[in-house]
Amino acid sequence: MYITITAQKLGANYSQSVADYVDYLEKENQLPDIESDHEFFFNQKEDDISPEVVIKEIDANTTKLKKIEPKFYSITVNPSQYELKKLQNSTEALKQYTRELMKNYASCFNREINGRPVDVSDIKYFAKIEHQRAFKGTDIQVKENQVYATKILQLKNEIQKINRGIIEGSVRKIEGEIKSLETNAPHQQNGKRITQGMLKEGNQSHIHIIVSRKDVSNSFSLSPGSKYKASEVEMNGKMVKRGFNRDDFFQKAEKTFDKNFQYQRNFVETYQARKDFIKNPKLYFSAIMGLPASEKALAIKMLRETGMPMIPVVPFSKAQLTVKLIKSIQKGIHAALRSGSIGI
Repeated sequence: MYITITAQKLGANYSQSVADYVDYLEKENQLPDIESDHEFFFNQKEDDISPEVVIKEIDANTTKLKKIEPKFYSITVNPSQYELKKLQNSTEALKQYTRELMKNYASCFNREINGRPVDVSDIKYFAKIEHQRAFKGTDIQVKENQVYATKILQLKNEIQKINRGIIEGSVRKIEGEIKSLETNAPHQQNGKRITQGMLKEGNQSHIHIIVSRKDVSNSFSLSPGSKYKASEVEMNGKMVKRGFNRDDFFQKAEKTFDKNFQYQRNFVETYQARKDFIKNPKLYFSAIMGLPASEKALAIKMLRETGMPMIPVVPFSKAQLTVKLIKSIQKGIHAALRSGSIGI
């Protein structure tokens, strides 16, 4: 599970309307060959919410917010392939999980509204499930294929010049070189070189959640971007609680999924494992080596499937955990975390 919370920006400025982001989330519904049904927005109690309603509700819920402050946040929830396999009805199960997740989200605010803790009923949000995902220019597969893509483009330009009589050469020979480059590119999908914009194969279901900065009454600011986990500050002569505990939210998100779907999480998928990796990579790899044989085998399989470099494989003894090896694998794990394959 990989979850991100971001304030939406347009360049250096915060978006003053959610319209552009809603349009972006509608892109899958506009695909002519989409296999899944049309997906509508939903919230804690309602389904089949139109994009027009989302825009109207979020844009109107910004009282007293300045232009330099975020008006809304985007939460993106990316289950791994292993987690998605556990869901029998992907759309309905993900909706169920989203609604439980937003209860977790509300509980992680160190705020009070009218003398009580923040509840999910205070959160104004709209969520949408998408079932397809395209390769981006930042994906490791696209980046490592770029050398081949550049050379192929150069050769195609040469063919155009030959056809226009600008230069001399053999079109057939160049086409053979292009075919060889297409075949030898390191990252392939269904026999084709992976390129930016190509749809990823397999179940790519994920969740986008738009959350208003203000509560449903448009009176209280609830910022998950707060730099404070929990503190109090004096405002207008009164002590006011503030803060959002992201660490607690990520842990609850994982536990909620496991409980709702009886998911047996491997060590490398856990939030604690990611924390160990960031703070102490050697401890992380040592923990993998200490797993029971079957769990260790699955952990290594999961890591290999992320595309991270195994040189030659994840080490099988603590003695093999050299600084050089850790650094070489560390880069790959960061890419895996960003791709949504492992971690939160």
